[in-house]
Amino acid sequence: MSILHVLAIDGPVASGKGTVARAVASALGFHLLDSGAIYRAFALSCLQKKTNVSEINSLSIEAKALSLEFSGELVIVNGADATNEIRTEAVGMLASQLSAIPEVRTGLLERQRAFARAPGLVADGRDMGTVVFPGAQLKVFLTATAEVRGVRRFNQLAKSANATTPPLAQVVAQIRQRDDQDKSRPIAPLQPANDAIVIDNALQSKHETTAAVLALWALRGR
Repeated sequence: MSILHVLAIDGPVASGKGTVARAVASALGFHLLDSGAIYRAFALSCLQKKTNVSEINSLSIEAKALSLEFSGELVIVNGADATNEIRTEAVGMLASQLSAIPEVRTGLLERQRAFARAPGLVADGRDMGTVVFPGAQLKVFLTATAEVRGVRRFNQLAKSANATTPPLAQVVAQIRQRDDQDKSRPIAPLQPANDAIVIDNALQSKHETTAAVLALWALRGR
């Protein structure tokens, strides 16, 4: 599949891909796809509806019928603002589990691809370059050690008035657990695409990483 004007940014949790993707999309005037928000919204919807996540047929139907709307910075799930709620650790862990189910991924795939429209798209996720947009003009994979990403996530939680901050060691352990789940799933495991450019941004600020991605786009995306 050949996709024009798509820049895919993948990476593990707390790699900074969401922040960088948003900044790059703004700089380029492109649309933005936060695929993680879609899976988190689905996970939250399942929790709200008490969906039996062991019933694959029910999950497939729920995925295709998900009531989801993006309005600026807001994420609306089942008609209510869920912007903060989808960022909780419980929702994130369930989203990781659900994303390993083929029927769920199939049910949400076309919803993700529909974001690709003129003048272009910056797609942020874990399988944007490998599955959702394999023909993207540029594929970037952001990464850093679990310890570095744990500190980032810890600081993020500490700044949120709606979140209880667990100990740093617990946050790092959760990061490692998410990594294991994402890397070991049989469908679309977390890994760089064969033609992705891997950036270890452990020692970079978000502005430096954004500048690096924009420089790559200038070289390879035109």
